[in-house]
Amino acid sequence: MNPQKKRLLGLTPTELKAVVGSLGMPAFTARQIAQWLYEKHVGSIDEMTNISKQNRARLAEEYEVGTMAPIDCQRSKDGTIKYLFPALTANVSSTTSHFVETVFIPDHDRATLCVSCQVGCKMNCLFCQTGKQGWQGNLTAADILNQIVALPEVDQLTNIVFMGQGEPMDNLDAVLRACEVLTADWGFAWSPKRITVSSVGVRGKLQRYLDESPCHVAISMHSPLHEQRLQLMPAEKAMPLEEAIALLRQYDFTHQRRCSFEYICFGGLNDSPLYAREMVKLLDGLECRVNLIRFHEIPDVDLPASDESRMEALRDYLTRHGITTTIRASRGQDIFAACGLLSTARMKNK
Repeated sequence: MNPQKKRLLGLTPTELKAVVGSLGMPAFTARQIAQWLYEKHVGSIDEMTNISKQNRARLAEEYEVGTMAPIDCQRSKDGTIKYLFPALTANVSSTTSHFVETVFIPDHDRATLCVSCQVGCKMNCLFCQTGKQGWQGNLTAADILNQIVALPEVDQLTNIVFMGQGEPMDNLDAVLRACEVLTADWGFAWSPKRITVSSVGVRGKLQRYLDESPCHVAISMHSPLHEQRLQLMPAEKAMPLEEAIALLRQYDFTHQRRCSFEYICFGGLNDSPLYAREMVKLLDGLECRVNLIRFHEIPDVDLPASDESRMEALRDYLTRHGITTTIRASRGQDIFAACGLLSTARMKNK
């Protein structure tokens, strides 16, 4: 990356048209650049071979594609790969090395990528290593998209989830821009059904996301009880779960867009029949599904993982009461599986 040059990655056709116009290049060149960026995933302007050498040289004087290769990775025996990308965003301090994590999860005919949207996170959930880093900066749409286009397995991807480092609603403009590029005809041309954006629930921002994006939404629940969720997730104070669910009831999830709830199971804390009953009360009548998640332990956090039988009992109770519920397969346990561990380790070694 050349700090003196601007990045093309993340720009829309309208913005690209302004770029080529300012450089005295034909307007149709903007469409060509978009194809090279979002269909062919090129890493340099020199690779845009249907643009004249003269215009490529003119473009390269001020711009670059802006992709950055991962600097590290951890490979699991189950095929999961966690990549570490450098974060060179303008609002991240240049005096400290920062990194974000991206996890590639192959599963038979599916390949899901879990992307990050921030360096660190403000939400400080008790069970999350990223929250221990504190918030250090927002990624731009280019930073988010780089995790996709610079991925060695980019052509294998079938789904993307915004469930990596950071709270998507806390960096909503960049997340919406990335989703636009992924779903637009001029971009990746993906169906919105292939993208899920997760949130703890942020007042104002969650509603804006629901209004402006056709992609799926996933809410981090982790407890249906206000006081306990507040202990686990300080964001409960700003937007209680009940308020988030009341908002979700205003939207239609009976067609293509899906609403789901993420629920990490902690042994003896939130995995008893009481919690299943409370979830049924909260979600009654809402078209949704619940994903039960095994807890990946993190350093200095004394939270126990639930056992298989208790998770199965939760799943079966919810399913019997009309809530589609699955136990998410645990992946990458032999590497830095939990979000934030690899980047934290790298920062400590600097």
